[in-house]
Amino acid sequence: MAGAAGVPRDLGDGVLGRITARVYWSLVVGVLVALGCVPTLVLLALLDRSTGNALLVPVCLAPAAPFLAAGIFALHARASADEPAPARAFARGLRLGWLDALRLWVPATAVLGVVLTSVVHREAAGISVAYAVVLAAVGVAVLLWAVQALLLASLFSFRARDVARLSVYYLGRRPRVAVGLLALVVVAGGVVWVAGEVVLAVVAAAWLAFLLRTARPVLDDVRARFVA
Repeated sequence: MAGAAGVPRDLGDGVLGRITARVYWSLVVGVLVALGCVPTLVLLALLDRSTGNALLVPVCLAPAAPFLAAGIFALHARASADEPAPARAFARGLRLGWLDALRLWVPATAVLGVVLTSVVHREAAGISVAYAVVLAAVGVAVLLWAVQALLLASLFSFRARDVARLSVYYLGRRPRVAVGLLALVVVAGGVVWVAGEVVLAVVAAAWLAFLLRTARPVLDDVRARFVA
């Protein structure tokens, strides 16, 4: 009997079967996440590479949020799945989490756009170097908060405002996780700098898998303290 997308339900319990299932799951989720990032890639491609568009660049990331959330959900669901159905898990994650993902990422990307514009146009705005450094630090904090909030919203059925509060709490409560998130953000920025946004979209599933592993202490603590 065939599973999703014509893949057998039983790939075997041996090492080869487990590896095959993992690779298949990751590939399908990766393709779906990459397709979900197409609107963001199109918007970014339409923007001129000028400082005048600094406000819009972060905002272009917002349409990708629901698909990133669905990717997180699907990758997390693999461990407990009875059959190799990554597309089904992705669709369920998209259905459950798209609205919360947008509620969290739209304001976050708007704030990032304002911060980036202020830093890029520091002289025109009459902002000192010290204040620009402070703004940059705020922007990094908002970005880390947005990543962690997206992760929590993808895996837990909390209200958006509760996710927002928990994200702030765990950034301070789990500094090692925050450093790990920062490292992942730096890696993502490096990929974009060296190879471009399209390559980052292609490897997004791998990046999300590392995100799940990095944030495991936070996820375990949330389950222990806030999930009945």
